[in-house]
Amino acid sequence: MNKLKKQASSSSKWIGMILLMSIFSMGYSQSQNKDFPFRNPDLDMEIRIKDLISRLTLTEKVSMMKHQSPAIERLGVPAYNWWNEALHGVARTKEKVTVFPQAIGMAATFDTEALQKMGDIASSEGRALFNEDLRNGKTGSIYRGLTYWTPNINIFRDPRWGRGQETYGEDPYLTGKMGSAIVRGLEGNDPKYLKAVACAKHYAVHSGPEYNRHSFDVHPSTYDLWDTYLPAFRELITKAKVHGVMCAYNRLDGQPCCGNSKLLSDILHNQWAFDGYVTSDCWAVTDFAKFHKTSANDTDAVTEALLNGTDLECGNLYQLLEQGVKKGLLSERDINVSLTRLFKILFKIGMFDPADRVPYASIGKEVIESDAHKKHAYEMAQKSMVLLENKKNVLPLNESKIKRIALIGPNADNGHTQLANYFGTPSQIVTPYMSLQKRFGGKIKIDYIKGVGIVDKVKDGPSFAQVAEQAKKSDVIIFVGGISADYEGEAGDAGAGGYSGFASGDRTTIALPPIQTELMKALKKTGRPLIVVNMSGSIMDFQWESQNADAILQAWYGGQAAGDAIIDVLFGNYNPAGRMPLTTYMSDKDLPAFEDYSMENRTYRYFKGAVRYPFGYGLSYTNFSYSPLENNSVVKTGSSIQVSTTVKNIGNKDGDEVVQLYVTHSQDKNKRTPIHSLKGFKRIHLKKGESVKVSFNLSPEDLAFTDSEGNGIESAKKVEIYIGGGQPNKSAGSSNSLTIEGESYKVF
Repeated sequence: MNKLKKQASSSSKWIGMILLMSIFSMGYSQSQNKDFPFRNPDLDMEIRIKDLISRLTLTEKVSMMKHQSPAIERLGVPAYNWWNEALHGVARTKEKVTVFPQAIGMAATFDTEALQKMGDIASSEGRALFNEDLRNGKTGSIYRGLTYWTPNINIFRDPRWGRGQETYGEDPYLTGKMGSAIVRGLEGNDPKYLKAVACAKHYAVHSGPEYNRHSFDVHPSTYDLWDTYLPAFRELITKAKVHGVMCAYNRLDGQPCCGNSKLLSDILHNQWAFDGYVTSDCWAVTDFAKFHKTSANDTDAVTEALLNGTDLECGNLYQLLEQGVKKGLLSERDINVSLTRLFKILFKIGMFDPADRVPYASIGKEVIESDAHKKHAYEMAQKSMVLLENKKNVLPLNESKIKRIALIGPNADNGHTQLANYFGTPSQIVTPYMSLQKRFGGKIKIDYIKGVGIVDKVKDGPSFAQVAEQAKKSDVIIFVGGISADYEGEAGDAGAGGYSGFASGDRTTIALPPIQTELMKALKKTGRPLIVVNMSGSIMDFQWESQNADAILQAWYGGQAAGDAIIDVLFGNYNPAGRMPLTTYMSDKDLPAFEDYSMENRTYRYFKGAVRYPFGYGLSYTNFSYSPLENNSVVKTGSSIQVSTTVKNIGNKDGDEVVQLYVTHSQDKNKRTPIHSLKGFKRIHLKKGESVKVSFNLSPEDLAFTDSEGNGIESAKKVEIYIGGGQPNKSAGSSNSLTIEGESYKVF
């Protein structure tokens, strides 16, 4: 009897599993109209796409070219919403998800493998949500699709830009490599299907300010365009093969970027042979007539956008394309070109295929916030931490010698700050206060006093004198300050309260809000060691803090595990090795006008003055040495060369080192040539006393420079190569000269 019951139970489970897979397959490939060729997964994709397009009316076609694409029920085509975000984890979903450090913090890791893994995790969690919607027959909701409008690879050319936190910093090379890593992670490696779809944005020359982004006209020099603003896009499009591009709000040389013939028709499609889809930024096409005044009306605007290569509109104007066709402004064939690109994406994510054909269709919700995912968020937070100051080796703190800690500041117990912008919501956010309590509660007395807000005093809170009096009872003071994405970020989302120092999401100063420095001055008078932990999406000039704090840790917006990562570093459970992806200028006086897009005297590549902390800078609890470089002294144009050095941990602690390679064109007579440029980096781990040989392959493109016409040229001359833990002359390292011989070689 028991045997029969087991067999019945087993049969019931098997039938249930078959039924579930049947329902799942219906979600991926609607059961109706199975005989249409576009439903046949064995046919060539091009044939399937042509068949589907042939069955659509013009009205249906243009309706599917907006981000909120409706269902075409008579064909069994499900609704789909193209708008989703995954900047540092799946964003804006109702479900709890894993949240990583903000993009600028992940840039500080200088770790492409870790970032690729983060992208893979985000796409797994996003796939799980998408698959569930398909199973339930609920498609078309915003922030539930697989087309992620990530990464933001604009250059963080000015530290006042509020959205700079979404980028990978000020350097085109670092940005290109980090951006490519997340593209690979998001999109997967299946030869036929995409796990998710990445999107390089905002194309192009879009780096603030926020207040006038809908009307601003940018006029970079040809040199700056090709040397600074386009390289990361070229890297993602021609090498990482990203499948999406988002055009920017602003104009470039008089034409809106989403209708810009030079950017879209010439460079993107003709020169770079991009075969993915282009989406407008949200409601950017509306700007053509409303703010840019480049189109007489909205019908002209949508025509201009489509004919120049914007396939999808995030907004609500592309239905006017039907009028454009009827007026003879464009043809239905033009519509079909863009629609083909869009359907190619939908076919690649498996929207029209049975679930058993799609390798990612089986990913379930059990992967969301799995232990492995949370562990990686924690590790990336650790890797993002940049130690800027450590006077008299006050860090790491020795817990056996500390009986009392004063934890003070607006971000000491502020989980909201750690999430930055474009964020998802995790089940748990660990703040520094929570981490201290978890580890040392009962062992060390922890006096937590908020003390001050981000920009003003705490209402009805203690005076600064009272806070200092309480702090004086401690052995060490940990001040956790900075700002938050309520103050810096996208126009409309940030700029909270209109406080001094902020405007429309941007910053008007690189100084820490003065109210925080005022409190720290009172704390300094106690004579207790003052440790400053700063959370921000950009730099602070730290004019007072750099001279008076005993240690400064740049913690960015570190995601769900930031608190644990911070305390790990402060107490030596993790040896910091993050590096600055930005230049820390001495003061606001070093900054050119915000709206000036010339790169002259901007970023480490062109700034000639003294800086507080250089790009690529970060301290460690150990030290590393570099052997003389090993490489051939001569290379022919058009050939690659390998450069090697041996790195040794000569300190007393195990730790990571970020090995950086810079190239200097000392003989180039073009005054615009960078002082030096990053052309290679590797993050390595060495136990104390351990050494390892690190090699870089330098391609002709790495050895080339940009001429005044925007061409990448490798020509016969000498170049200097430097490998070390930071920029040349800024840290221990080794350099060598390389002679390039042969005819000039054009690399782009």
